[in-house]
Amino acid sequence: LEFRCVSPLCTVAEFLEERGGGRLLEDPLMERATAEIVAGDRPRHEVQRDIKVKERAREALAKKYCSARLSSEDVLNAIYSFSDNNSYLLFNRDPIDRMLSYFTAYFKPGSAEDGFSLAIQGGKGGARLTHNHERQYHYVLQSLTLWREISTDMFKLWFLAEQDMLREGNTYRLCDTGQGLNRVQSAPGVGRAMQAILTRCQQRIGSWVGSSVVHLGDHNVPNALMFIDKYTQVPRILNPVVGVLDAIPKLCRDPEVRQYIESAFGSEQDCIKEILADFCRHAFDGSGADNFFDAGSCIDGRLTSAWNWCSKLEKKHYYPVFKLAGFTGFDGDFK
Repeated sequence: LEFRCVSPLCTVAEFLEERGGGRLLEDPLMERATAEIVAGDRPRHEVQRDIKVKERAREALAKKYCSARLSSEDVLNAIYSFSDNNSYLLFNRDPIDRMLSYFTAYFKPGSAEDGFSLAIQGGKGGARLTHNHERQYHYVLQSLTLWREISTDMFKLWFLAEQDMLREGNTYRLCDTGQGLNRVQSAPGVGRAMQAILTRCQQRIGSWVGSSVVHLGDHNVPNALMFIDKYTQVPRILNPVVGVLDAIPKLCRDPEVRQYIESAFGSEQDCIKEILADFCRHAFDGSGADNFFDAGSCIDGRLTSAWNWCSKLEKKHYYPVFKLAGFTGFDGDFK
């Protein structure tokens, strides 16, 4: 062909440096210009005020750094691109933070409340692992922490995934992996980054429960793109669950719904704990495959177990609470 089909990915930093605008990234106004505005339950006038502050910061930066080589539109495009990461973190990492907050608020490693122990036993309830309450607590905590760190570094991992897949000399095999024909290809860049993330989590937590094997370039995770796709599913699992937990106190404002929840679960708080305890037990129980290589306690098997829990949600006794909260599914729109 006499030309290369692949060109390097242009980052915001490279784009600005080439045009003499590298100092933009160090400007204190960048934090305000790229901050995500969360409405939540705040009054409308506060949200509108924050939006105007953000817009003024962007306009000020565009005016300050525009030049013959860097137009104001280029500056704004750089700011918008930089903001993409913050936007991603809001919708993908925040659900993990909220689940971690619920988890640490309702459960403690040293003691288990009657009826809400996290202990699991292989062969019961579909579990393939056997953990007492304390061990399962740490297993769930480290899994959620790992997912959080992966989400934080997702843009870096995506960058490395493209490099791994398009690198010259990194050949692939077209194989039937049990999930159809897939391109089985090594991903050394993503693999090294994942090992660094895993080491960081292990050092922060202080101990590690289960396997630390990361599947990459095999029939479980054939290539770097499949790896990225696998971990972008985390918010699709956690967002609906956290949304239901958030909605329960609001649902209980209705006398009839409160009566149902109190008769079925005992109290509003017990309803939250019942859902949370079942999720923390059986979304992290090693289920979802018939061997420990494909599921179990390995890094990727934890997500397999979580998806397996999602597939059985309709059979749970608390499923009506999900429907009352507006849940429609993990694969489609949800509130």
